[in-house]
Amino acid sequence: MATSTRAIVGGGGVHKITCSLLFNNRFTLFSLKQTSSNAKRFYTCKAIYKPQIQVKEDGQPETLDYRVFFHDESGKKVSPWHDIPLHLGDGIFNCIVEIPKETSAKMEVATDEPFTPIKQDTKKGKLRYYPYNINWNYGLLPQTWEDPSFAHPEVDGSFGDNDPVDVVEIGETQGKIGQILKVKPLGVLAMIDEGELDWKVIAISLDDPRASLVNDVDDVEKHFPGTLTAVRDWFRDYKIPDGKPANKFGLGNKAANKDYALKVITETNESWAKLMKRSIPAGELSLL
Repeated sequence: MATSTRAIVGGGGVHKITCSLLFNNRFTLFSLKQTSSNAKRFYTCKAIYKPQIQVKEDGQPETLDYRVFFHDESGKKVSPWHDIPLHLGDGIFNCIVEIPKETSAKMEVATDEPFTPIKQDTKKGKLRYYPYNINWNYGLLPQTWEDPSFAHPEVDGSFGDNDPVDVVEIGETQGKIGQILKVKPLGVLAMIDEGELDWKVIAISLDDPRASLVNDVDDVEKHFPGTLTAVRDWFRDYKIPDGKPANKFGLGNKAANKDYALKVITETNESWAKLMKRSIPAGELSLL
């Protein structure tokens, strides 16, 4: 199996954090000091706070064996889902790119494989592709989990889809598979996919030239006109060419604001922490 180095990317540091509870050698509960009066609490992995992550490809792209693994500075494999910190302070989060914009291969973190590498999804033994390119960088928020045993009371009682929270990054630059972006959330869509709740956080990379102009969902419509509708319609319709019904959306069929997105991130981070403490059954999910 061929091996090559793809990229070196940094995940940044953690700011304004005080430790309040040690779970074990790997996890810590942090109280993150916010500019608002209500402090938010995030669970995060203590293994990598200033990661210099080496992203390595194993195998050939567009084959069943292809994997993208993450390694720390010592060369040890780490999980992009469990070991990359979620929160960087001041409302900034790490986002891991799975599908670069203007591509169609359905890449995703393999949540059931050790160290959760990125691979191309399959269906009936064949590689999966979207019917058309996705127009934004698409990835995940590490250290989040949509609990399939939790019925969300504000989204028709829909249960989580058993995956990390998805991110739609609307900046102008095409990312790379495995790239770690520093993003700020702007809003969130509550997609309901075959009855399962599948959050789509709308965010922008801090490196984008227009990042300073957008800080909430209303700013997106002002500076990226039509983008929110385009994102919703893309995810609503992408399964139709395969003969499946359109996806639905909760929360009034539109993107909720930044505060709601932050609430979703907090809730799903808490669910991830319960998963990692084994207080919720993991099933086939890898916790390595």
